[in-house]
Formats: sequence, structure tokens, C-alpha cells
Amino acid sequence: MAADVPDRLRMLRSPNATTRDGALSWLSGAVYHQGSRWPVSAAVVPFLVALVDDPDTPERESLVSLLRGVVLGDAALPFTPDFAAGDELSPDDLAEVARLLFESENPHDEAPAEYFEAAAVRWAADAYRAGQAHVTSYAAWLSDPAVAAQAAELLAYFPADEAIVDALLASVAPASANLTLGYLSGFPAVDKHLTALLDAEALDIRMTAAVALAFRLGPDLPGPALDLLVDEKPPPAPAGWDRSMRGFVVLALRRVGL
Repeated sequence: MAADVPDRLRMLRSPNATTRDGALSWLSGAVYHQGSRWPVSAAVVPFLVALVDDPDTPERESLVSLLRGVVLGDAALPFTPDFAAGDELSPDDLAEVARLLFESENPHDEAPAEYFEAAAVRWAADAYRAGQAHVTSYAAWLSDPAVAAQAAELLAYFPADEAIVDALLASVAPASANLTLGYLSGFPAVDKHLTALLDAEALDIRMTAAVALAFRLGPDLPGPALDLLVDEKPPPAPAGWDRSMRGFVVLALRRVGL
């Protein structure tokens, strides 16, 4: 199966939509399935990033979705990576688990469940670390309307520095960027930026700014932000976020103490 991955990746640039859809579906099953990652998963990350980096690649938003699945699995925010169990396995251990999974008719009869669980953690760790190596690309995507909202959501799962924060503050998808800023700690300029957005014309920008401030400030949330959360009907969540805006508002009010 791994030998077929390069050809499927090349098909993602095909001018034929049916070919692209088939390649995307195949890759989704081969490198990410229901939260699980495999030995090949981390290896595809740089190629997916390169495809999204190229504005001539068709349907780049679908590739960002696949990239997110490969890198993060079914992780949810707030996210603190814990891959200690997988780090205990040697390369020989991982190779043996892969052999059992892909060649043995009854792999769980030949090794304890903990062995397979640790390998799953390791493959997830490898994929996450491969994704972390490309945060500068995700930050660059924040200026691209086609993928900016998804890029902002993706960045919520990785440590941020000043450059990443500056890119989020300037994103062309401010509502999505606001939510990610809510999950970051520090960076005092963020609070000033979000407070200014409480007067934005677009409701989704105002609402996500209020949510982010609640996440960051808790009971010290300013009154205008609290009024927004209590009085306004939540709009749809930005692209790339699975939780509804109503769900974000509930979480924000809990942070405030209501």
C-alpha cells in the first residue's frame, strides 16, 4: 500500500476531478482513518504541505482537511501533546508491529494489545511532529482566502511565537484567527486587538473576538464582550472548526463563571 502513495499524491494535481477525488479518498483511508495514523502517515505531510503551498493545485481546501486529519487525528482543543508511550518503542519494535498488522492473519494473537497501542501513539506522534515542522507554511496560508480559515484552526494545536501571532492578527480570515488566538496564552497585544474587534461590523468577527477574550481573560472579561455573548444570536462557526458558535459561546460563558 505504501508503494502506491506517491502516485496517489501526484493524482491530486490531475485536471480530472474524478481522478483527484479517487486519489483523495484512497489517501484518506491509507494514511488517516477514524483518527488512526500509520507508518506512512508522517511521510506524506511535507508533500501535502507542498501541494497546498502551490496556488495552482486544485481544491486545496480538501487537502488541508486531509492534512489536518493526518497531523492531528481526532484531537480536540485544548490540546497538550502526550506521546510518551510511543517514544518507548524502537524502530525495530515499530517495524514488527507494522509487519504483524499488515502481514499476519491474527496479529493480536502474536503480541499484547499494549504493543499495538504504543505503536499507534508513536505513529500519531510522528505525524504531529511532521506537521509541526511546517507551521510557517500554515502561517503563510493565513493570507490566502481559499485556505486561511482552515490554516488558523490548524495553528491552534501548535506552540506559537511572535511571528505566528502576527500572522494571525493580520489574517484574511479574522473570525477563525480570533478563535485560535483565544487558545494562546501570553502575547499582550492580542487582548488589545481582540478588544478593538468588538466593534467590528461583521457579527462573526465580533462574536469570535468576545469568545477569544473570554478564553483569555475569564472573569476579567470586559462588559461589551459579555453583552455580545449573552445578547447576540451566534452566527455559524468559521470554516475549519467543528464546534458550533453556540458551543463556543457556552464554553466562553463557563470561563467567565456563568
